[in-house]
Amino acid sequence: MENIKSFQSQIEVGAGRWMKRNAYTFLRISIGVIFLWFGVLKFFPGFSPAQDLAIRTISQLSFNLISASSAIIILATWECLIGLGFIGGRFQKVTLLLLFLQMLGTFTPIFLFPNEIFTVIPYAPTLEGQYIIKNIVIVSAGFVLGARILAAAAIRKT
Repeated sequence: MENIKSFQSQIEVGAGRWMKRNAYTFLRISIGVIFLWFGVLKFFPGFSPAQDLAIRTISQLSFNLISASSAIIILATWECLIGLGFIGGRFQKVTLLLLFLQMLGTFTPIFLFPNEIFTVIPYAPTLEGQYIIKNIVIVSAGFVLGARILAAAAIRKT
């Protein structure tokens, strides 16, 4: 029985060390893949389920100064830049800034179009609402990535 517990403990320690070494990279690349994938979809009309809501949100936020075709291209490019920044691991501070600004925009439909985001306000989200609410996890991931990026930058300055 002791051998089994010892073996289990060795596996847990080894797995924990492996996770500690690789978790940041996996998180950074996985967030990058999500943004690159969703960004690329927006370059193809009708492929992104969030396209119409995103266009209407950008229109409202820009007081209709940005056309629908320009809005979706800007958003697609923005998301691809975030994705490439995280996947490539370069320009991390700029990538984080782009991420957090994009997330602010992502949450604005809750306030601009609440009847489309909830079937019963404020606790029964539509599919679009669920799509937005899941971004809380992405914001949290951004905090984790940012903590490491900013800590590394602070260490380099000292």
